[in-house]
Amino acid sequence: MPSETEAFLFCTNTLLIVVGNQARRFLLLIIISNSPLTIHHSLNSHYLSAMKLDVLAFGSHPDDVELGCSGTIIKEIKRGKKVGIIDLTQGELGTRGTIETRYEEAANAAMIMGVSVRENLKMRDGFFQNNEENQIQVVKVLRKYQPEIVIANILEDRHPDHGKGGWLLYDACFLSGLRQVKTVDDNGKEQEKWRPKMLLHYIQDRFYEPDIIVDISEVWEQRMNAIRAYRTQFYDPNSKEPQSYLSSPEFMEALSARARLLGKRIGVKYGEGFVSKKNIGIKDLDCLVLNET
Repeated sequence: MPSETEAFLFCTNTLLIVVGNQARRFLLLIIISNSPLTIHHSLNSHYLSAMKLDVLAFGSHPDDVELGCSGTIIKEIKRGKKVGIIDLTQGELGTRGTIETRYEEAANAAMIMGVSVRENLKMRDGFFQNNEENQIQVVKVLRKYQPEIVIANILEDRHPDHGKGGWLLYDACFLSGLRQVKTVDDNGKEQEKWRPKMLLHYIQDRFYEPDIIVDISEVWEQRMNAIRAYRTQFYDPNSKEPQSYLSSPEFMEALSARARLLGKRIGVKYGEGFVSKKNIGIKDLDCLVLNET
């Protein structure tokens, strides 16, 4: 986890965050304006607009991705894959923290995981809908980064935004592959159609039988560090903020218990589970985790 973070709000719409550790320092420019939030390792906008990602993970709120699939993201990055995160909302209705602290925490978590890009689409927390306006917004992002795999919220959960986000991605992934759905990029150029090859939904508060379980044992601590980057949201005995569903020590214990349960299913220590609306294929049997269970 980065050892130091300094944040400077130097104008009304720009938050500059410098994240450093002993090995390296990165400059992250976070735009808090009417345009999407973008976090990246370079301020070269041409590089960002041309970046193709292998995996793109979506969350209805900042921290959804970390809680649901950060172990899988970290593993893919360690395998040399380019991975990005799109937060649909700013999490502005959260009981604890502020919009500014959520952006800072999201930046820290992104650095811990090593993602290539993170954007925030600034839909309305609690009130966004799976409608044409938001579908087009997501389609533009899918065509911009052209991911082979999309990971999104579960289709129904305790928080209504999770299910709405999951179905929004389900519909947008299909629409993005239709040539007659016209969109343009930030420079006004018409975008090419693009349909991801696979859409996975990560399991959140409510338990679902997974269609696939990923062994995340080797990256467990890094995954938990990414979650703990949201310091205002989770258990802190010194916090003066109101208690919430997420801020009890039992919540963090439940995360470990869920991961241990899923790991046990495939004979490893920790696992992350995903569901899919379509069948999942493998190239050969070498892809299987062959542990006694």
